[in-house]
Amino acid sequence: MIDVYYWPTPNGKKVTIFLEEAGLEYKIIPLNIGRGDQFSESFLRLNPNHRMPVIVDHEPPGGGEPISVFESAAILFYLAEKTRKFWPQALRPKYEVVQWVIWQAANQGPKLGENGHFRRLGDKQGDQSYAVRRFTDEANRLYGVLNNRLYDRPYIAGDEYTIADIISFPWTVGWEAQGQDINEFKYFKRWFDAVSARPAVQRGLAVGKDFGADSGDLPPEEQERRAKLLFNQRALPAPTA
Repeated sequence: MIDVYYWPTPNGKKVTIFLEEAGLEYKIIPLNIGRGDQFSESFLRLNPNHRMPVIVDHEPPGGGEPISVFESAAILFYLAEKTRKFWPQALRPKYEVVQWVIWQAANQGPKLGENGHFRRLGDKQGDQSYAVRRFTDEANRLYGVLNNRLYDRPYIAGDEYTIADIISFPWTVGWEAQGQDINEFKYFKRWFDAVSARPAVQRGLAVGKDFGADSGDLPPEEQERRAKLLFNQRALPAPTA
């Protein structure tokens, strides 16, 4: 059994898509990031970076004590290695996958995340027009990177569907809210439609759809507490002896 500390964001859905594709048994442990569950002492013991997702595998390869893994890219590498699925191990195809997984974690995810942040923020923190333009253009560039990559191959790393596709896909589902028109990118759109049609992808995306967002129903003081918690974070104090 694999425990998944999860909230239905693109980073969380990378993991549930893999688990559904691989047919692994797992248990969702909701981690309400709007409420601040990620800052609890128990969760910080699993991920000192206070971000989800995190998995705890109670049946790790080779046996022994449960193993916990944080960071979505590391989780996918771990699960692919455990199951021997969606990550070819011959040298050249292996590193085709590795470089695109890291591309997603270092480029696509952070930049599209900033895009969403500033586009949702509006004018609550002053004029955001430069930031919106900056990250909308960067999102467009990244969709172009994928489009150019996919013009002569069915999947990101080549002929096989791999964790490179699994990690990249969830961040593209919100293309419209990112200010993009995927019809500009015909090779990307062909890939997007093919991955969207996979039943395991559909199941993975649906995990947590009923968790909902309750912030609009909260009293003003709780809304203010959450805003202070989630925006402009600074370093947590080190543990005391």
